[in-house]
Amino acid sequence: MRKLLAFIFIFNLTACAELQSVVDQLPQTGTVLSNADMASGLRQALDLGIDKQVSKLTQTDGFFRNELVKILLPQELQKVDKGLRDIGLDNLADEGLKILNRAAEDAVKEATPIFVNAVKDITFDDAKNILLGNNDAATQYLTSKTQSELYNKFKPVINASFSKVGADEIWSNLINKYNSIPFTNNVNPDLTDYVTGEALKGVYTMIAVEEKEIRTKVSSRTTDLLRKVFALQD
Repeated sequence: MRKLLAFIFIFNLTACAELQSVVDQLPQTGTVLSNADMASGLRQALDLGIDKQVSKLTQTDGFFRNELVKILLPQELQKVDKGLRDIGLDNLADEGLKILNRAAEDAVKEATPIFVNAVKDITFDDAKNILLGNNDAATQYLTSKTQSELYNKFKPVINASFSKVGADEIWSNLINKYNSIPFTNNVNPDLTDYVTGEALKGVYTMIAVEEKEIRTKVSSRTTDLLRKVFALQD
């Protein structure tokens, strides 16, 4: 991912029309970078970035303690959370949110093989379009190639996760408590689809974070290639 973002940055700076023109400008070390080398390097960089960021989300509290991706109740149900807290049931409200995030953490474990397959399919033309694209072109590429398949993988895992940890019972208790509050409208949500969508957003958000990391932190220039590429902007 770091190599990928270095090249994205350079293309934005130089407004080059073709990938090879950037290759020609790199400081020479006696090593020729072919089109195949460039595509292979991009695949390797994406593999590393995906592994780093996706693995964070699969850990306990990978979603729940990460404010960038923490899953909250959908807007129409936030009155449930507020209503419970208003009557001192903060622990119950927190437990309900934690269950949603735990399900997402379980589901994201299914993502890595799908991303790896998408990265394997990158051609040189794909690489050129990514590198010549917007700052989030890599994330957009992965989204277009993986979103449908990830959704189909995530949804049953999230549904099973809800059952495994007793989420149905927890949510039933939570909603029933809310519905018993005077002067409230009864709520009966099905959150599986919602949490699936939020889990997908979380994955792509963290991949985008990795893109930004290499572009804004000099300390991320940890390889000879990164140093050579960023020397062009210096």
